[in-house]
Amino acid sequence: MSDMKVDVLVIGAGASGLMCAMEAAKRGRKVRVLDHANRPGKKILMSGGGRCNFTNYTLEPERYISHNPHFCKSALKRFNQWDFLALVQRYQIPFHERLHGQLFCDNSARDILDMLLAECRRHGVELVLNCPIAQVARGSGGGFHLRTSQGDMRCRSLVVATGGLSIPKMGATPFGYQLAEQFDIKVWPTRAGLVPLTLQPADKDVFSALTGIAVPCEVSYQNRSFRENLLFTHRGLSGPAILQISSYWRPGEALRINCLPDMALLALLKQQRGQGGKLKLKTWLAEYLPKRLLQALLPEALLESSLVDCSDKQLQRVADHLQAWHIKPNGSEGYRTAEVTLGGVDCDALSSKTMESLRVPGLFFIGEVVDVTGWLGGYNFQWAWSSGWCAGQYA
Repeated sequence: MSDMKVDVLVIGAGASGLMCAMEAAKRGRKVRVLDHANRPGKKILMSGGGRCNFTNYTLEPERYISHNPHFCKSALKRFNQWDFLALVQRYQIPFHERLHGQLFCDNSARDILDMLLAECRRHGVELVLNCPIAQVARGSGGGFHLRTSQGDMRCRSLVVATGGLSIPKMGATPFGYQLAEQFDIKVWPTRAGLVPLTLQPADKDVFSALTGIAVPCEVSYQNRSFRENLLFTHRGLSGPAILQISSYWRPGEALRINCLPDMALLALLKQQRGQGGKLKLKTWLAEYLPKRLLQALLPEALLESSLVDCSDKQLQRVADHLQAWHIKPNGSEGYRTAEVTLGGVDCDALSSKTMESLRVPGLFFIGEVVDVTGWLGGYNFQWAWSSGWCAGQYA
């Protein structure tokens, strides 16, 4: 590279990094994006089953987790879902809405990545791949000096868009957190979020036989509940309801699961009992839940009982087992399958308007590396777009 000095260096060619780069370049900045990977936007391409859940019609700050719950509000307000949707529509990318306002590409996540790369090319952003960074230092006259595998580089503004630790096979590293700590910026402890949960050995023996079964449930932990599908896997529990609650759940604690959240089950059981006849409990319940799940949650002798012979205490037991099932997960599957990383660079160390470090002028942190984590449903991509856009106005 003939000219190794630029106005803005962005570390990370993912969602937030590309958004920041194109926005900074629109302002006439000379921008270079560095990434240690061989291709940009790998997580964009794999997201949403290859269709990229790129935002959500309903954007509320309450759907983000952070030690500073107010921090995300400014960015989400200044560049919101409608702003990103306008860009998508300008590129005539076909999309559709799924449950809960989630927006997906009709064709491929490649459409979103191609749009970002096209905007970067249009505004003269330079993309440098296969470029690990060995050292970052403050310049003597301000700015930053980087030693990389492709030579030394200097910049006035340095934007850290390195992502979190989730899905290490896609190249995730702790580089962004290490860089923050190098400049004495606090980093909150990280953990896997939006991740399947594993079961205790005894529970795994019981429920692994249900692998592949999905049921609509309400899954609760403390004062947080999510009503979506729960999926049984050979390792434990997954599905949208479990992924959502996993970001709140803490090891050693139990989850409460209601397998029939829309039913007054006990009242209906008593009503059915009052009609007489020899209808078996298992036959009546099988109208609402898979037989194998019933066999896992209730004693066989009880299932084989005729409803008319069941006592109030037995019916209460049925209702408790199906609508207040408590189970204590063994742990999570970890970063290997997690969609996001909780924790990260302390929001109190950054400007909520610009994403710039309050103590290190010219140093910005955006996207997943920051202690802002969204729910499942396009919220994390929207945080990438919003935080990247904000930094791009000032870097």
